[in-house]
Amino acid sequence: MSQTYLNIRMDDTLKKEFSDLCDDIGMSMTAAICVFAKKAVRERRIPFELTADPDPFYSEENMKRLRASIAQMESSGGTIHEVNYDKSMD
Repeated sequence: MSQTYLNIRMDDTLKKEFSDLCDDIGMSMTAAICVFAKKAVRERRIPFELTADPDPFYSEENMKRLRASIAQMESSGGTIHEVNYDKSMD
């Protein structure tokens, strides 16, 4: 089977850490990338879960603070002001 080259760019620190990991498990970085590619092609998906950091607005700490603020406003008879969202500002 003929072979070809794949050139990629990555952060120097990430490359060093990845190289060290590959050395620790006894495989080259090329072999590790090929294992990833073969598994992705065979499964027709990225072979691990990708997630984004959750929005800090919805953290439990912030939600607790918002609930306390709402309770305080409701108990003190505070004034509620509606915020109109203007989609044209997106």
